[in-house]
Amino acid sequence: MATTEIFLIAMLIILSVPYLVWRVLRTDYYAPLVVVQIVGGILLGPGVLGALFPGYYAFVFSPAVIGSLNGIAWWAVMLFVWIAGIELDLSQVWARRGETATTATLALVTPLAFGSLAAIAMLQLPGWIGPKGVPWQVVLGIGMACAVTALPILVLFMEKLDILRRPLGQRILRYASADDIAIWGVLALILLDWERIGRQLGFLIGFAVTMLLIRRLMARIPEGDRWYVSLIWLAACGFVADWAGLHFMVGAFLSGAVLDAKWFDQARMDQFRGAVLMAFMPVFFLSTGLKTQWDVGGVAVFGAAALLLVASVAGKLIGIQIAGRLLKWERGDAAIIGWLLQTKALIMIIFVNILLDRGIITNATFTALLLMAVASTMLTVPMVAPRLKRMAGLVERAG
Repeated sequence: MATTEIFLIAMLIILSVPYLVWRVLRTDYYAPLVVVQIVGGILLGPGVLGALFPGYYAFVFSPAVIGSLNGIAWWAVMLFVWIAGIELDLSQVWARRGETATTATLALVTPLAFGSLAAIAMLQLPGWIGPKGVPWQVVLGIGMACAVTALPILVLFMEKLDILRRPLGQRILRYASADDIAIWGVLALILLDWERIGRQLGFLIGFAVTMLLIRRLMARIPEGDRWYVSLIWLAACGFVADWAGLHFMVGAFLSGAVLDAKWFDQARMDQFRGAVLMAFMPVFFLSTGLKTQWDVGGVAVFGAAALLLVASVAGKLIGIQIAGRLLKWERGDAAIIGWLLQTKALIMIIFVNILLDRGIITNATFTALLLMAVASTMLTVPMVAPRLKRMAGLVERAG
């Protein structure tokens, strides 16, 4: 077969299998389509499909096909992170900065500490540090992976629970938005390359100047032109950030974060996000699954994933409980907010993809973190929905 035909077979598998599983098994309550796609990527990777059917796997996912899929995956995830940057609403964070800062700090620092301790325990055995990583980068990276809140998935879940546009949903968005900034700052610290420090400083200075120019331009042109100009801006920022050693996804996030959401029609942005999730992100999930391996042994990987899940969930819940005590929240607020903020999935997977691409962690570490992210995300709705039913008044409390 021609490479194009094999590529289309791969696309057929990527798009059809998760959708059929999602629809036939009706998994939406505990595993929305995006989670099924992530799990599908793992199952289609070398650790499962490749081990069961090596000949078929080698035929469909040949180097030429994987190269084509990777190109789509890179652009898909850049678009997704760019949208996440645009949709950060820091004005609300600033308006309630005292309460938001307290909650967001505890929601980040506590699971970060728990995750770092879990990472230290993991590093007592070999196989978790990548060829270009050092222990402090791995510990901080795993700790931050345990602290991440997946803002885009959180939005999808709160829409499903009918709380996104209500006071509770807006409270949670403030906390998650504040932590989103910290996540990318920590990533930049981990990726700091002293051999290319001049390039990285040059990127930051050049970005600050160019940001002012692009903001002036965007404010003056019609909305139709803003979409196209912003995509040019996205590609340019991604390229320069990668050239400087900060990774193209850092540039993608920054390119969106400096743009105002009010410059874009909200309905069109929602449609665009949905189109990216439906048409392109499944390829990213498959490319993520292709990186899953069990190099240090399946039992060790699953054991590490379980340890990280406990650290992640417990750290987030304890941090939010402390915030609730300090801020004198009403009974029940902290449990619901904590369970929603422990949602992982996309942003954490993007984060650890970068660590893997840079050689800081191994495929085994990546696989354990990926399993943790999937389990964490699948826990969210089943844990939150019954609590919301019992505490209907909480939804309208602004906090």
